[in-house]
Amino acid sequence: MRNPLYYFQSVRFIVVGCLLLSGLVNADDSNNQTIRLATTTSTDNSGLLADLLPAFTASTGYPVHVIAVGTGKALRMGRDGDVDVVLVHARAAEDKFVAEGYGEKRYGVMYNDFVLVGPASDPAGITSEQDATTVLKKLAEHQAIFISRGDDSGTHKKELGLWKEAGIEPEGRWYREAGQGMGKVLQIASELDAYTLTDRGTWLAYKSKSPLKIGFEGDPLLFNPYGIIAVSPKRYPDINNQGANALIKWMISHDGQQRIGGFRIGNNQLFTPAADAGAFAAFSTTQ
Repeated sequence: MRNPLYYFQSVRFIVVGCLLLSGLVNADDSNNQTIRLATTTSTDNSGLLADLLPAFTASTGYPVHVIAVGTGKALRMGRDGDVDVVLVHARAAEDKFVAEGYGEKRYGVMYNDFVLVGPASDPAGITSEQDATTVLKKLAEHQAIFISRGDDSGTHKKELGLWKEAGIEPEGRWYREAGQGMGKVLQIASELDAYTLTDRGTWLAYKSKSPLKIGFEGDPLLFNPYGIIAVSPKRYPDINNQGANALIKWMISHDGQQRIGGFRIGNNQLFTPAADAGAFAAFSTTQ
């Protein structure tokens, strides 16, 4: 007569084998794998992703978990393998991310621009100026309260670049770093009757709740392109690369681009689609 332990071990082997097989089946069922997307507060605060992602999920079956942070933190999460794909707006930092092997390839998705907003009374007198560097010089000369994101976001990077372009090192009581997202910074600026730099998409989403007005816009230096990058599976083999590429393909597809261009608040278009049709064709043949 066999030892009862033999039968227990046999049953245990069968159960464990079934669980492993089930796990493998689930692992291959990519439609059940959530895509972790690190993106900017601007794409989230503007309402764009809430409009786009349900359509993507309905089309592909992939759910998306959005982590809305500044561009700097989003790219750090990609470097650490904590997300599958990043959607950000700081071109130099994006190119470095790819060059260092953390991302596969950058794809242009859309663009808008930055605007300088401030009190309707415009104490620094910036509304009559013709270029962004002169505007910043006037803000510094008047020591007008300026609220900086101060969070290594794409907006913060752009702001620092503009100060550098103007030859100014902003410091003193008038220059205040909030370390907050765009929506919170607009709220702070409103409460303090201050100036700040914001992407147009977030501004359009918040302007009805703010006493601030656009003080300056239109300089080519304020151009704001967004790119999407899959985190490299060579560096992090366990990430959901298939899902990341499905999201990229959809975002740069005709349907995704049409939805981006059609997203509006009132009569205002928040983002202009900017994916290259040739890039989509090339992407489609390699996936």
